[in-house]
Amino acid sequence: MQRLTVDSATLGYDRRLIAESLSVEIPDHSFTVIVGPNACGKSTLLRALSRMLKPTVGRVLLDGQSIHGIPAKTVARTLGLLPQSAVAPDGIAVADLVGRGRYPHQRLLRQWSPDDERIVAESMAATGVDTLADRYVDELSGGQRQRVWIAMALAQQTPLLLLDEPTTYLDIQHQIDVLDLCAELHETQGRTLVAVLHDLNHAARYATHLIAMRDGAVIAEGAPGDIVTAELVERVFGLRCQVVDDPETGTPLVVPAARRPRDGRADRVPQGSSAKG
Repeated sequence: MQRLTVDSATLGYDRRLIAESLSVEIPDHSFTVIVGPNACGKSTLLRALSRMLKPTVGRVLLDGQSIHGIPAKTVARTLGLLPQSAVAPDGIAVADLVGRGRYPHQRLLRQWSPDDERIVAESMAATGVDTLADRYVDELSGGQRQRVWIAMALAQQTPLLLLDEPTTYLDIQHQIDVLDLCAELHETQGRTLVAVLHDLNHAARYATHLIAMRDGAVIAEGAPGDIVTAELVERVFGLRCQVVDDPETGTPLVVPAARRPRDGRADRVPQGSSAKG
């Protein structure tokens, strides 16, 4: 069994059902990315994995135990979360916010230590925000703030890290910067990362394991090169496309079908063609 799994879970909010009998295993030491159309259950699944949403039926298991039966501080030493649109307290400096990642490791007889200081400094250096340590978070650009939040999650030093749409509101350069950083953390530190992304091409480029969802169900999962086809994209997103090899990485690249001309000329759009199986 993998460290983090969902077992036959029913998920929803009040009386609104999102997913039923949902089972998912997050492969250990993977960079797992969850994709799908709006309102398909991506973020709901991530909330369940992070202990923020309790299934009405079924369980979320962390190391074989129900995650809701484990003390919150114990979970926080194993699993970190970067929520969507995180908001920092007013007037907090970068170093102070990153330092809050050490809270799960504090105890009555073990308060702030030189090790905490070192880990915070290393986390800021790893995310490139060490030169911003004394700046106020609310003064920073969107890309800088996102790196600060990732630094805080790193300082928590958890083997599992969940990220809910970490590239939202960022321009293309900062999106790539953040995803490159996530890939580096996965590759160099062996952490298990789980991210919700909207951009299928980013997901296919960075994920080692992809989960495609629609209407609260998993439609396909596996390595992007094994599952991303024109047929899958149309089934999940309702988008006609071609899937070709990314010239930079060799990973699947989704090319949407062109708009049909309005002048009545013959349809120039390929129907369901794909360069991949």
